[in-house]
Amino acid sequence: MSGSYDDAVGVEVSSDSFWEVGNYKRTVKRIDDGHRLCNDLMNCIHERARIEKGYAQQLTEWAKRWKQLVEKGPQYGTVERAWCAFMSEAEKVSELHLEVKGSLMNEDFEKIKNWQKEAFHKQMMGGFKETKEAEDGFRKAQKPWAKKLKEVEAAKKAYHAACKEEKLAISRETNSKADPALNPEQLKKLQDKVERSKQDVLKTKEKYEKSLKELDNATPQYMENMEQVFEQCQQFEEKRLRFFREVLLEVQKHLDLSNVASYKNIYRELEQNIKTADAVEDLRWFRANQGPGMSMNWPQFEEWSADLNRTLSRREKKKASDGVTLTGINQTGDQVSQPNKHSSLSVQSNTVQSVQSSYNPFEDEEDTGSTVSEKEDNKIKNVSSYEKNQSYPTDWSDEESNNPFSSTDANGDTNPFDEDASPAMEVRVRALYDYEGQEQDELSFKAGDELTKMENEDEQGWCKGRLDNGQIGLYPANYVEPIQ
Repeated sequence: MSGSYDDAVGVEVSSDSFWEVGNYKRTVKRIDDGHRLCNDLMNCIHERARIEKGYAQQLTEWAKRWKQLVEKGPQYGTVERAWCAFMSEAEKVSELHLEVKGSLMNEDFEKIKNWQKEAFHKQMMGGFKETKEAEDGFRKAQKPWAKKLKEVEAAKKAYHAACKEEKLAISRETNSKADPALNPEQLKKLQDKVERSKQDVLKTKEKYEKSLKELDNATPQYMENMEQVFEQCQQFEEKRLRFFREVLLEVQKHLDLSNVASYKNIYRELEQNIKTADAVEDLRWFRANQGPGMSMNWPQFEEWSADLNRTLSRREKKKASDGVTLTGINQTGDQVSQPNKHSSLSVQSNTVQSVQSSYNPFEDEEDTGSTVSEKEDNKIKNVSSYEKNQSYPTDWSDEESNNPFSSTDANGDTNPFDEDASPAMEVRVRALYDYEGQEQDELSFKAGDELTKMENEDEQGWCKGRLDNGQIGLYPANYVEPIQ
């Protein structure tokens, strides 16, 4: 029986078996799926690398900010060093996570990309060479058997039709015998019809059995050819599976910092730094450098001198009290206080009260409904009530005007930490670049947008501004320019 292979594909599939005509396409599709899975694995690794990079950056920013806060804060001695050890740990762990990011992208990602390029070869007309080879191999192996299967289906259909016609002819003959109106000639025709239908049944049955036998004889060769092509596809897929396993093991090694010696050393060193904190030693240091252990230039009789002992006026005293260094105290003896990390630091009036009222670092975010930005150092003044090495004015008096913790400072200005303090002059600015706020108290805008600058740039390079929709928040100062 003549007929193309494409016609044979149209035979109705009776089951979901691999051996059915056309069901090899699932095996062929697996090749295309392998290429897509390489892309999926690369995307997976790329996203993890971005997470590692982001985490490393956040650790670095956290360590830098809190290191400054602790150094400027009131903590001192061995406990300060133990506290700062956490920031050192964060910086070192940040470096390790950056190395993880580099390994994922430079080694694992590139390895998959190169393997995919070598294993899958694109064709000019679309698709992959490996897919076409598998498709052609299965079609060639299945074509002879599918042709015979089509002949079997046709023979079966003819046989079943002959059986149906025979049964109908016998039924008509039986009914005619009971009909007296039929003449012998008509009865003879019905009998001949029955005889011919019986002969057709025998012929179609013989042909059906013959085509089925031929199909059975062709089946072993068909199975062998299909097995051969399938095994080739299996070998190709085995390479991909083994490669994926190898890559995943390498990714696991890159992610597993617990086996990295330097990672263990970070926490061993952190533990040692914490254990070196000694309360007795810190109290002894504070007594010697900030308490009764300090040397004192006790008052002694001095001869009057017009040049050295000129009396200061009240105005000069008031100017001198604007938060400067101690005068008239000389260090003598063997003990010398630790040099100040920050010289000429003035006492801000009402610092303790304003910090406690404006920000509680231990307050839950759920209670406040908002978070405090890491950049808002100018508002919380380094989270400390005072800085460790600030100087105190030597002049003292019972008058309220000389109280450094009164509601106004030495110049009579209001507390810079009070919310009612007068705002700085507002300036209209234009965004130079797009910026997406990373915190709830940061603004988001596009290049070209205009907004109002409410406060000048702080030490970290952040400004406070207001969008035209009324939203107030922080933004990087170098992202905008004044509108001329």
